[in-house]
Amino acid sequence: MDRKHQLEQWLATVVAKPFTLTTASADASFRRYFRVHVGNETLIAMDAPPPQEDCRPFVKVAGLLLAAGVNVPQVIAQELEQGFLLLSDLGNDTYLSQLTPENAKSLYGDACQALIKMQLATQAENCLPPYDAALLMRELQLFPEWYVGKHLGRTLNVAEQAVIDKTFSLLIDNVLQQPQVTVHRDYHSRNLMVTAEHNPGVLDFQDAVIGAITYDLVSLFKDAYIQWDEADLMDWVVRYWQAAKQAGLPVNADFGQFYKDFEWMGVQRHIKVLGIFARLYHRDGKDGYLKDMPLVMQYLQSACERYVELRPFLRLLRELEKVA
Repeated sequence: MDRKHQLEQWLATVVAKPFTLTTASADASFRRYFRVHVGNETLIAMDAPPPQEDCRPFVKVAGLLLAAGVNVPQVIAQELEQGFLLLSDLGNDTYLSQLTPENAKSLYGDACQALIKMQLATQAENCLPPYDAALLMRELQLFPEWYVGKHLGRTLNVAEQAVIDKTFSLLIDNVLQQPQVTVHRDYHSRNLMVTAEHNPGVLDFQDAVIGAITYDLVSLFKDAYIQWDEADLMDWVVRYWQAAKQAGLPVNADFGQFYKDFEWMGVQRHIKVLGIFARLYHRDGKDGYLKDMPLVMQYLQSACERYVELRPFLRLLRELEKVA
């Protein structure tokens, strides 16, 4: 019996009325989402096949974020052994599909307020895993393995490997010294939904951790799928910083240092993202992310150019591009 048929059988036991299913979306993992049409209403069914996926973190984090006042899907029914969830529907309108120069300030303002709520709700009792040095390094190593090795077909020499090792060490040190809060890990325009009330709706939060306070801000404003002028980006980051300070979050009192932390966090994230996009293509056969690589590389090189400690890595990136 295929997964969709299993899902329909389970839904028949929890949805009291006749329903039909349409595809809502698939993501970069093994999860799939279906829209459940029940009369004039819709719900969302998540299919997260074990053993590749585990629904429990989604259910746990959804509860934490709902309690914090963040607009996330409510879990209506669950079948964790089979990997099925029935959720409330936050609609079709992603930030990516709705953002314009005219509404960006307002929509991003809402997203920052939701982010601050999430960060303020950070609990100390180890309720989420730490974004520690080991996890940061595992993410960074995706770059030499999948982007350099598989995508570019390059083997790094001793000197190049030394540059990578030194850069990764600098980045991890910076990230771990930043204030640690709840981190969504993919807080960007494809996972934020424009909603009539309590905007935005927030999706794809199951990998949340306790990590650097600038991480989700980087995901939001140095988004792999949409680009803004640097002056706008700086203005929005300043507005977040001011609001976060006012809310009592432990942001650096010096905006210059906060912005450096934001940029260095971005370097870590974009190194990882290049590795992930390469892996999605070469391992999983998903080529849709290849078109997003140039913007990610642009973010990465622009940030490295501004800091003398990161310029050896910038030179390495430019050498690698010559053979790309």
